[in-house]
Amino acid sequence: MDKAEITALFEKNIRKLRITPAWDVHLELIDDPTWRKTGDFKIDCDDRKAILMLNCVNPTQENLEEVIVHELMHIKIYPLDQVTESLIANCFKEGTAASSFAYRQFFTALEQTVEELTKCFLLEFGENKELSYGRCRKGKSFNELYEGLNSID
Repeated sequence: MDKAEITALFEKNIRKLRITPAWDVHLELIDDPTWRKTGDFKIDCDDRKAILMLNCVNPTQENLEEVIVHELMHIKIYPLDQVTESLIANCFKEGTAASSFAYRQFFTALEQTVEELTKCFLLEFGENKELSYGRCRKGKSFNELYEGLNSID
């Protein structure tokens, strides 16, 4: 996919998700082969500006539209993200097991929610409705996860 196609998908989806005109979001295509993420963003909530960074050299996901929508969904639900992080920070002492547990659970739930919203959105509005399985391909198989575990029998 060339840069013009990526930019067109970004522009289409930022409008469909109604992120603009309330937010100013800039797409930055990363061509650094050492950058390990497929997508990420930087955000200034007070000024309602964000930079969506997209790896265009060696992405781990096959469907870049899915990555764009996923990152835009993070911007869409960012206020909820911040409220939850504030609650965790105020309810648990930093560095404790309880704090670590709460953050892990929150970030897992956040990523699962954003990904599910992304899938629903792509199914309805995506040009490429094929989901990426790049992360699955790099992970261990179900059997590999249980190799070496003792039987409970």
